[in-house]
Amino acid sequence: MQQLNGSNMDRLRQARAPRASNGHVEVAQAESMAVLSASEAMPREGGPSFSLRHRLFRLAWNMTWLLLASWTPPVLHGWRRSLLRLFGAKVDPTAVIYGGARIWYPPHLEMASHSCLGPRVNCYAMARITLGPYALVSQGAHLCAGSHDIEDEHFQLIARPIVIEANAWVAAEAFVGPGVTIGEGAVLGARGVAFRDLAPWTVHVGNPARQIRQRKIRLNVERK
Repeated sequence: MQQLNGSNMDRLRQARAPRASNGHVEVAQAESMAVLSASEAMPREGGPSFSLRHRLFRLAWNMTWLLLASWTPPVLHGWRRSLLRLFGAKVDPTAVIYGGARIWYPPHLEMASHSCLGPRVNCYAMARITLGPYALVSQGAHLCAGSHDIEDEHFQLIARPIVIEANAWVAAEAFVGPGVTIGEGAVLGARGVAFRDLAPWTVHVGNPARQIRQRKIRLNVERK
């Protein structure tokens, strides 16, 4: 089975980052999609947190998903993958995305083989959200890559990437906060809340999430 963790994850994120060697155009595009300075934009007084270009992009995306994907039956995974790719997501041909899922900003979404975003998942991708092979995010879960600096006088919006590594499971209505990595094979139980990384092959429950045991995989061997 292909694995997408550790140093591979780091290389993946580096590969997707803006590179100055590609010229000023790519850097300018990245800057136009970045979080604006709250001290200048003053979002608490009605100013924007993102550029006009960014907001228009998200408007076009939201209308497209609402009209062409949100109501579609579960079997049309290929159609929904195509729409996400059209708007910049990197989605493996075997990945599964349900129509009830909500992706805030497709260019920040990356899904490896057989990964899944279930019904009503809120993929709040203010920063990159990466799902490794066979990673599963169940119905109603919230992947929240954005927050605020509560000690900043302007309440600055901040964004940190989320990584759900290979074979990990974020169960129903669980919450994963900014900057969190759910380690390979780890489980965040239903309605659990994770603001810190979960170690590989562990099971966590509660708010805040606490480890209750190791996850051990049974190998089913047929008897002769």
